[in-house]
Amino acid sequence: MTRTVTLALHPAFRVAPVRPRTFGAFVEHLGRCVYGGIFEPGHPAADEAGFRTDVLELTRELGVTSVRYPGGNFVSGYRWEDGVGPVEERPARHDLAWHSTEPNTVGLDEFMAWAERAGVEPMYAVNLGTRGVSEALDVLQYANAPQGIALSDERAANGHPEPYGIRMWCLGNEMDGPWQTGHKTAEEYARTAAETARAMRQEDPGLELVVCGSSSSQMPTFGTWEATVLAETYDLVDMVSAHAYYAEKDGDQASFLASADDMDHFIDSVVATADHVRAELKAEKRIMVSFDEWNVWYQHRAESRPPEGDDWPVAPVLLEDTYNAMDAVVVGSLLISLLRHSDRVASASLAQLVNVIAPIMTAPGGEAWRQTTFHPFALTARHAAGEVLDVRIDAPTFANERFGTSSAADAVATWDETAGDLTLFVVNRDPERELDLAVDLADFGGVSLVEALTLHHEDPYAANTQDAPDTVTPQANDSIRVEDGRLSGALPAISWSLVRLHRG
Repeated sequence: MTRTVTLALHPAFRVAPVRPRTFGAFVEHLGRCVYGGIFEPGHPAADEAGFRTDVLELTRELGVTSVRYPGGNFVSGYRWEDGVGPVEERPARHDLAWHSTEPNTVGLDEFMAWAERAGVEPMYAVNLGTRGVSEALDVLQYANAPQGIALSDERAANGHPEPYGIRMWCLGNEMDGPWQTGHKTAEEYARTAAETARAMRQEDPGLELVVCGSSSSQMPTFGTWEATVLAETYDLVDMVSAHAYYAEKDGDQASFLASADDMDHFIDSVVATADHVRAELKAEKRIMVSFDEWNVWYQHRAESRPPEGDDWPVAPVLLEDTYNAMDAVVVGSLLISLLRHSDRVASASLAQLVNVIAPIMTAPGGEAWRQTTFHPFALTARHAAGEVLDVRIDAPTFANERFGTSSAADAVATWDETAGDLTLFVVNRDPERELDLAVDLADFGGVSLVEALTLHHEDPYAANTQDAPDTVTPQANDSIRVEDGRLSGALPAISWSLVRLHRG
């Protein structure tokens, strides 16, 4: 029996403009993300500042637009001033979050230099775990104030006379998590966040501030945390954070492939809570979502567990997942969810960028290569443009343990009317069966096929490695064609596809 997925779309059914910040990433002082990742002095590809130029090139190819820094759990014990000034005078510290030693060789000034080279917007997180209002103001003034006060003059003395102009600031990280250094109740955090946000806005009213939502939709405080925090901070912040990680568990491919069902529900729930607070406060503005941590992460694996005991290593191997073809399909489907919610998701950060649950991997002193998850992110970032369209999907379902049943297909489209470019992002989430794709394109005025690529491998566990970096890459899908205003083609089981069309 033929299994067909039909997509209904129209250029007038617009959700919101594509937001460049959807394609953000995350660099935390964790494992080999910084040291041995973006920064490796002495590497054959390192520039004069010690940054790996091969990683910089891959970061640009990935299409990253913003990078959240310096954490993550790390930030809740971080003293930002340890990372500025003469490198030889910077103190080493124990990082309690990841049981490591932080040498502070890379700090705010080095990160900003790297961000400029990478062409990305910085998103800076302040420590509201062990610190508070005073320290947040200090780092804000160091980063953004014109010369003429102590901290901005210190920045100038360190070689950076012009303000950095960082616009996005995170008010702490996952403060509801018991694992967080300085963990707080919702009431405690709400008061601290409100005081910090108010002071930061006195310094610079134009900042974009992100308040911590619950660290997971599975937390027992989820929902009530957001409501409590937003009730105190609503007029002072612009976004509330959301974090989610997904993994195949106990061989349950079907539930893993349906992970975007959870992301959809997560976003909708946070938006509903924020809008409830808005109604109670009779506020005019809407709080947006910053989905500033998301990815596939196998937290049960040994490499995800920090070292223990008396050993506090510098840049240990941590969270270095090797991603397979199925992981890449799930990452592609999560990007579909984020784009579909562009009306309320204002920013997102793939966690993380290099080595640590990352699309880019490096060998010490050796090569850098693209993981399987690199490809759907890079292609979506490159080709999503114009307006996100509301796509209606008629597809078979497949059974899975977590959600009961899920649509076998998911999709989103973007339409750049000025350029005449229509782009479809489609995933076949069925773990076993192929789907036939059918799309009526008549309303777009004679579009023709430019390119159709599909990421799929007969072995869903096939991975890219240092020795075989191109095992899983998108390939031309010759079955997809356009005839008489209708698009058709075959979508293999467990696959992610990009279809580019052009009018004119």
